[in-house]
Amino acid sequence: MKYNKLFEPLDLGFTQLKNRVLMGSMHTGLEEAKDGFGKLAHFYALRARGGVGLIVTGGVSPDLFGRLTPHGARLTNQKHVDQHRLITEAVHNEGGKICLQLLHAGRYAFSPLAVAPSRIKSPISPFKPWQLPSWAVKLTIRNFMRGARLAKVAGYDGVEVMGSEGYLINQFLVTRTNQRTDKWGGSFENRMRFAIEIVKGIRKEVGQDFIIIYRLSMLDLIEDGQTWQEVEQLATEVEKAGATIINTGIGWHEARVPTIAQMVPRGGFAWVTKRLMGKVKIPLITTNRINTAQLAEDILRDGCADMVSMARPFLADPEFVVKAFNEKENEINTCIACNQACLDNIFNQKVASCLVNPFACRETEWILKPSETRKKVAVVGGGPAGLAAAVTAAKRNLDVTLFEQGEAIGGQLNMAKVVSGKEEFYETLRYYQHQLQILGVKVLLKTNFNQSNAHDFDEVIISTGVVPRKVAIEGVEHPMVLDYTEVLRREKAVGKRVAIIGAGGIGIDTAMYLIKGSEPEKGSHFLNKWHVDQEYANRGGLTSNNIKDASDRKIYLLQRKKGKPGKALGKTTAWIHREELKKYGVHYMDGAAYLRISDEGLHILRDGVEQLLAVDNVIICAGQESERAIYDGLRKTGKRIQIVGGAKYAGEIDARRAIEEGTLAAMAID
Repeated sequence: MKYNKLFEPLDLGFTQLKNRVLMGSMHTGLEEAKDGFGKLAHFYALRARGGVGLIVTGGVSPDLFGRLTPHGARLTNQKHVDQHRLITEAVHNEGGKICLQLLHAGRYAFSPLAVAPSRIKSPISPFKPWQLPSWAVKLTIRNFMRGARLAKVAGYDGVEVMGSEGYLINQFLVTRTNQRTDKWGGSFENRMRFAIEIVKGIRKEVGQDFIIIYRLSMLDLIEDGQTWQEVEQLATEVEKAGATIINTGIGWHEARVPTIAQMVPRGGFAWVTKRLMGKVKIPLITTNRINTAQLAEDILRDGCADMVSMARPFLADPEFVVKAFNEKENEINTCIACNQACLDNIFNQKVASCLVNPFACRETEWILKPSETRKKVAVVGGGPAGLAAAVTAAKRNLDVTLFEQGEAIGGQLNMAKVVSGKEEFYETLRYYQHQLQILGVKVLLKTNFNQSNAHDFDEVIISTGVVPRKVAIEGVEHPMVLDYTEVLRREKAVGKRVAIIGAGGIGIDTAMYLIKGSEPEKGSHFLNKWHVDQEYANRGGLTSNNIKDASDRKIYLLQRKKGKPGKALGKTTAWIHREELKKYGVHYMDGAAYLRISDEGLHILRDGVEQLLAVDNVIICAGQESERAIYDGLRKTGKRIQIVGGAKYAGEIDARRAIEEGTLAAMAID
C-alpha cells in the first residue's frame, strides 16, 4: 500500500481507530440552523462513509456562559441529547466513530454573559468578561463533566476538550489572561489546575471505555504565552488525569500570525507536535495545513505525530480518505485553504461551505440527480465557472462540450496560481482536468464559440469571464502602462519601480507576485517572517527579532477611496495581506487622484498636493468588466442560455461565486 502509515490502525486499548486520520473540529453554522441537526447528521455520515478514522464535531458549549454567540450550540439537557443522537446514529450506521468537542468560549464569547479567569477584555470581542468567582470555576468544571456524560448518553464515542486557540481553558493557563490570586491563578501549577480538574472529572464521569481528546495549545503565538516547559508539564499532567489522546492547537485567535490560511506552508507547524513526541505515552495528533495524503504520510513517517488532523479537506472532499486508500489521488478535490466559504462565512454568521465544493453543508438541499434525457450542453469558457458547470453537467449524464478560446483551461485561476502563497490553485486545476477526462467531457481549446455552433446544442452555459477594466487617465496608452494580465501571464517585463493602480485583491496579488514571485514560501522563511521562535526559547513561541524581507522593487499601491487596502477581501485573510504589504515595504497610498502618466512616471493628487511617482511601470488593477459579447448575440436565437460567473457580473468576482453559479446552472438543466 502506498500510504502504509496513514492507514495503519491506531489501538487505544478499549477501542481501535481504523486509520490515522482525524477529521478535526470545525464549526459549520448548521449547529444553530433550523433543522440543522438533521443536516449535520447527513454531513458527518458522508465523511464517515468516506473512511475517516475519527470525527470531531464543531465546538459545543457545556453551559450557557460558554456559548460563542447568544444562540450558540450547547449540550446541557435531554432535549440536546436527543438532537445529537441523530448525528451519532448516522455516523455509526456508516461504520464511523465520532467525538463531541466541548468548548467554552470564555472571553471570546460574543455575549454580555462572557466570563473569564480575570476581567480582561479580548481584542476580538466587544464584551468585557466577568471574572469567574471560585465557586463558579468549580461549577464550570462540573458543567464540563455533565457535558461529557450527556455526550456519552447521546452515543458519542468520546469528547474533545478544547484547551487551545485562546478559549477559556487556555485563558486560565497564561498570565496574560489569568491574574487571579486564588488557587486558580499565580503559579503554573495553579493556572493549569482548571484544565487538569476538567479532564480528571470527565474521566471519573464517563468511565474508562470513552475517548478523551485534550486539545493542547502547543504554541500560543501571543506575548506572555506558555513556555515550552509548561507545555510539556501540562501534557504530562493531562495524560495522568486520564486523557486518551492529545491533539495539537496552534495559536490563539487573537495571535497576529497566520496559522491555517493559504499562504501558510503545508504542514508548517508539524514540527511543534514532534517536539512533544516521546514526552508522553498516549498518541499525539498534529494539525494545520495538511491537505494531501502524501503530506500526511510523510508527516507520520517523519515521526512528527501518531495521527494527523484535517478539517477543511473534508469540506472540499468527503471521500478524501477512501480515494487515498484506493490510490486515486487525482480524484481528490483538494482544500486550497482560501477561507472564503468556510471561515469567512462563519465569522459573518452564515453557514459554512467550500469554494471548491459548494455542496459542502448543503448536501440535503443540493442533490445531484441524473438527467432524464441526455441533452447536448455547450459550456463556453473554461474558467472556474465553466469548469464547475461542465463537470457538474457531466456527472448528471449530460453530453458536454467545453469551448475555451485560450490554450488551457483555468481562466483567472491561471493568474492566481503563479502568485506565491496561492499555488494551491494548481490543485484545483489538476482536479478539474482529471474530472473532465474521466467524465468524458469534450474539451476544445483555442476554439471560439459562435451562433452557428449553438444550433448543435440543446443548452448553452456562457462562462466567458472578465477582461481588465479600462481606466480614463491621460497618458494611459504610454508604453510603461501594463494591465495585470500582462504581468501575471508573464508576457511583459516589469521594472524596479512600480505604481499599481487599484488596491483590491488583484492589486495586492500583483504586488505580492512582483515581490515574491511564484515559488512557494519555505517553512523556515515563513516562520522567521512572522516572528515564530522555532527554538521555543521565548514565551508563546514568539521572537522579538525585527526581520524584514528585502525587496529589490519599490512598489506603490494606490486607490482612489480612503481606507485600508483589500477592504473587500475575506475577514480572516485581509489582515494577513495588509501585514505582508507592510513587511515588504510596499508604499500604500489611498485617496489618490490620478492626473496623468508621462515619461517621468505617474502624476497624482493626494491631500491637495500634486506628486510625481517616478516609476518604470504603471500597472492597472482597477477591476474587471464582463466578457459577454457571445451571450448578447445568442439571446437573439431564442435558445435557452444561462450566464454565470464573471460574464454575469464582474463586480467583486471571485472563484467561490463563479464555481457556485456554474454548479447551479448545470443542476438547473432539466
